[in-house]
Amino acid sequence: MTTEATGPSGLPAAELRVLRQDEWDMWYDTLIRAFGGVAESAEERELWRELTLCERSLGVWDDGVCVGTAGAFDFRLTVPGGASAPAAGVTMVGVSATHRRRGVLTSLMRRQLDDVRAWGRPLAVLTASEPEIYGRFGYAAATFGLHAEIDTARVRLSVPAGAEDVRLRYAAPAEALEACEAVYARTVPGRAGMLARRPGWERVWLLDPEGEREGASALQCVLAERDGEVTGYARFRVKPEWTDSGHDGQVRLQDLAAVDPVSEAALWRFLFGIDLTSSLKVRGRPMDEAWQHLVSDIRRCRLRVRDSLHVRLVDVGAALAARTYQAPVDVVLDVEDAFCPWNSGRLRLSGDAKGAVCEPTTDAADLALSVRELGAAYLGGVSLLSLAGAGLVRELRQGALAEAAVGFGSPAAPWLPHGF
Repeated sequence: MTTEATGPSGLPAAELRVLRQDEWDMWYDTLIRAFGGVAESAEERELWRELTLCERSLGVWDDGVCVGTAGAFDFRLTVPGGASAPAAGVTMVGVSATHRRRGVLTSLMRRQLDDVRAWGRPLAVLTASEPEIYGRFGYAAATFGLHAEIDTARVRLSVPAGAEDVRLRYAAPAEALEACEAVYARTVPGRAGMLARRPGWERVWLLDPEGEREGASALQCVLAERDGEVTGYARFRVKPEWTDSGHDGQVRLQDLAAVDPVSEAALWRFLFGIDLTSSLKVRGRPMDEAWQHLVSDIRRCRLRVRDSLHVRLVDVGAALAARTYQAPVDVVLDVEDAFCPWNSGRLRLSGDAKGAVCEPTTDAADLALSVRELGAAYLGGVSLLSLAGAGLVRELRQGALAEAAVGFGSPAAPWLPHGF
């Protein structure tokens, strides 16, 4: 199907249509230029070519030249309760600087959300280069990542009992890939926001172009083992540095996962103690990760928080019914959704830890809110009570807000383990 992307008065409208395989290079070059024009390695470019779903990607074409891009991966997203829900992973969105303020992005978002609905996906998710852009289309930050730069020369890390029984060993990243992916897969149901990796995605973690290391080593991998079974892994780089006072190297963590607390703690202790280093840099870790309670001085960990996964409910009823609720809820929601009007109206959500139903109703509303607030609260990391304090959720029945806020919560902080 071909549609027209809106053009300004007096200018012809561009053509918006599904990407063809033989157009990928021009389409991807447009995306790269929109993000600054720095070329990727040949290996990375080829991997993204293979992972791109052309049938779920859109391009805007003006006189045969690609001027806008948008794609979608097909993911399974862990939701509160441990189940996984189908979600469109919105990605590779860019507009040529020559075609700004012509409605190209709005046209792409309009067509894409219509397509996501037609595919039967109740959720669309993305990581935002500029968060304020996507709020216009109903997306809201639902998970956050913890960044830290830990002064390991001064900060001590205690470990729980049993960590001494964990065996650690170096392994070549490619050779350990299968074991690492098995560990990752076991962790996916444990946190809302995690993505079940599709075939091919495991190769992303082996990309290691020398030009992007910023002086650090090639990728290294250490495995944690208990009773002969791999129970965790850490992949990282080391950047050597020397001053007049001696070594000042930095460990840069790429990713870490473990199936039990003692394996996780043993891996963190290893990272804290690598020879000739005095700092550990981590990015995008879970907000409630346990290492924060094991360090001797949290102030010297230089913590920062950044938004991560942005969630958009494409089918509000189906999305709310796909998750469970940590306390019983029975609430009528008056939902406003200007960009996807099929969601607007009143819905009764009834659910608990075993399941939920969400259906249209004519009953009086208990809470009034937009689809953005539902997206923010969906994974349990943003409280409806906090959103109400910002004036974004209105309580229409006394007590309904507290009931819903508790029910929507999640025991573990939701977390997106990697971008896309």
